[in-house]
Amino acid sequence: MVMPRLVSVHRIWGSAPHSAFTDLVRFRGRWFCAFREAQNHAGSRGRIRVVSSDDGAAWSSAALISERDVDLRDPKISTMPDGRLMLLAGGTEDGARGAVSRQPRVWFSDDAAAWTGPRRILEPGDWLWRVTWQKDRAYGVSYTIASPRRWNVTLYATTDGLQYQRVCRLPVPGCPNEATIRFAKDGGAVLLVRREAGDRAGWVGYSRPPYVTWKWKSVGLRIGGPNFLILADGGMWAVCRRSGDDGHRVVVARLGPAGYRPFLELPSGGDCSYAGMVAHRGRLWISYYSSHEGRAQIYLARVRVTG
Repeated sequence: MVMPRLVSVHRIWGSAPHSAFTDLVRFRGRWFCAFREAQNHAGSRGRIRVVSSDDGAAWSSAALISERDVDLRDPKISTMPDGRLMLLAGGTEDGARGAVSRQPRVWFSDDAAAWTGPRRILEPGDWLWRVTWQKDRAYGVSYTIASPRRWNVTLYATTDGLQYQRVCRLPVPGCPNEATIRFAKDGGAVLLVRREAGDRAGWVGYSRPPYVTWKWKSVGLRIGGPNFLILADGGMWAVCRRSGDDGHRVVVARLGPAGYRPFLELPSGGDCSYAGMVAHRGRLWISYYSSHEGRAQIYLARVRVTG
């Protein structure tokens, strides 16, 4: 196995007081990175910035998306089977008497510059954190908080990004929440889930179509902002936040039958994580945010994981 090596890393954006929660896609030969801009990590009205680049070095703004009186956060950008881009984000708004409600939204675009208006999906209280397209269908996990001690995660599927069908409730204990699902060449699914109670260690699940029965194991470490890819050779690489006595770091880890094994720390610290990942020409292109140089800003790393 080739040991991962950091090829390059540089800051690509950081004009707002707080820039965070990234995702990355390669679309029509260009790079697009989506993230939230706001005054701080939480408690302020966030907007979604989409920036673009031909080469990953020079970046320019393609779009700035906002919704009145709504905090938009955790944007995820993906390419649909029909060639359009889909943007998914959580939206939180103040309700009557100061109550807070949240519900996912989606937007669509042909060019990453002009986007449709927001369309609410699922139900109030849902947080559909990421979807992954598998042929003509996308799958994603939504988490809901029924009570402080009872958080539920449910797998959904969609063919158009607007209407979602429940696949199954996932029996993950320990306040599960953020989750990423990916698919192997043979159709098998792998799911990486963050947990915030019990031992707080992340869980990884494995399933076969129709993805209603899962086998689970602990990754043995607390993780945040879980993302991973399954490469063409079947190898799985994850990028998550590590929390330790020395604070938070963004790490690249090997994921597989032997467990979750961190190999490489990216330049990071403080308020950080939430990576976007694209495999391109033998490299992992990784967007993430970090505050190790002051305020939270957006970075792009390239990591070699193949020979």
